[in-house]
Amino acid sequence: MNTREKILSREALVAELAGERANGRHIVFANGCFDILHVGHVRYLSAARREGELLVVGVNSDRSTRMLKGSGRPILPEMARAELVAALATVDYVTIFDELNVEPLLTALRPDVHAKGTDYTVETVPERELAARLGIRVAITGDPKNHSTRDLIASVRGRADG
Repeated sequence: MNTREKILSREALVAELAGERANGRHIVFANGCFDILHVGHVRYLSAARREGELLVVGVNSDRSTRMLKGSGRPILPEMARAELVAALATVDYVTIFDELNVEPLLTALRPDVHAKGTDYTVETVPERELAARLGIRVAITGDPKNHSTRDLIASVRGRADG
């Protein structure tokens, strides 16, 4: 499957995952803005993939990224961000979502595992109650949160000014 074929609408992804689930595959879901792909993202998604047999990644839309991150974001448009994430070998499917949180996506996709980065604990994952009601295990994955797009942007801007 080529990179762009991994990017599906929510509806197409629900249908695709039904077939994967019928074949006994355990589905892991991860999400983020992925505004400028960096090593922290790669480590988060690689660790998430080890939690199951199939990794689905939700990428925030341009609108939701702007609302979450503020003016001047995203740096890259949603389709470019989705394509970069889909290009990673550990990622099986990508979908773009417009909501400010992933609860509607978790409800629609019903993964076996909801992977969050190490800036969370199992107790602080915003979707933990919904995940528990749906029987979705929450996993904290990746390395310590010492990489951020915000810091990367600041570093690049600082070098351009200096």
